[in-house]
Amino acid sequence: MVAGVGVAVGLGVYGRLHDPVGTSDVETFLRIQTLKAWLATGVAAFLAVQLLTALAIYGVVPGAAWVGAVHRWSGRIALLLSMPVAVHCLYTFGLRSDTPRVLAHSLLGCLLYGVFVTKMLLLSRPGDGRGWGLPVAGGLVLTAVAGLWLTSALWFFTTIGLSW
Repeated sequence: MVAGVGVAVGLGVYGRLHDPVGTSDVETFLRIQTLKAWLATGVAAFLAVQLLTALAIYGVVPGAAWVGAVHRWSGRIALLLSMPVAVHCLYTFGLRSDTPRVLAHSLLGCLLYGVFVTKMLLLSRPGDGRGWGLPVAGGLVLTAVAGLWLTSALWFFTTIGLSW
């Protein structure tokens, strides 16, 4: 858990101290933001798969033997889709507090990767030593992604439009 907190705080400190590069070209900015909004939507969709497969793994809903593989691969794909979005946000904008939405988005981004690191470290623990921490970490990842999507992609789609 200490490593996860370290990642979250480290991202926040870097985002706050880093001079954002921004962009003055509106057309390029809108194209990049559109791509990021669609990638974030893909991440959210894969996290929905994560939720359903996690419920099957824990026996809440029925599932087949292949559910574990679907859970692992949907998580891997979600992580890969999220990386260019996160890197661009952190490098271009940094951690900002212009509005409550922007501040919430910045903090949720730091939380997401901190909790993700914690979840991966919990997975490396042998046997049942994971206890309740793993589902809590997974739930926090899902919550952070939902909050990030609401404060970015949904906001972008309702403000700018579905395509530009």
